[in-house]
Amino acid sequence: MTTDSRDGWPGPEDHVFPVRIYYEDTDAGGIVYHAAYLRFAERARTEWLRQLGYSNRDLAFAVVDCTLRYHHPAGLDDALEVCTRPLRVSGATISLAQSIWRASVLLVTIRIRIARLGENGRPRRVPAQLRHVFAQLQGNTREG
Repeated sequence: MTTDSRDGWPGPEDHVFPVRIYYEDTDAGGIVYHAAYLRFAERARTEWLRQLGYSNRDLAFAVVDCTLRYHHPAGLDDALEVCTRPLRVSGATISLAQSIWRASVLLVTIRIRIARLGENGRPRRVPAQLRHVFAQLQGNTREG
């Protein structure tokens, strides 16, 4: 995979998660349905946190806001890669950038902010250990 010259994606600090496109991911024309990209991004974030030693049972996150930009479509049986990198950690929230690629073609860019929730459903501070890991992964990640 080559990088996108606009912002250097993907880089060595990015988590890369492979995805294969199945019938269930596509519309009647064999093109990936737009909401499927959100599922792919969610799986990538979950697996990245798992790789860092956290599971969904350890931490509960809810999406606060999310923007997607579609650059090119994907189709049936395509092999994709979802790249994830931290942008900012502040209090109870984590901002991430995700990109979805087919070989060297950038398909989708996503900016997402997630909030950690406590058992009562209220915001809860991101653990210091996780903030520290993100800061190490991305030099411009700010801890708050």
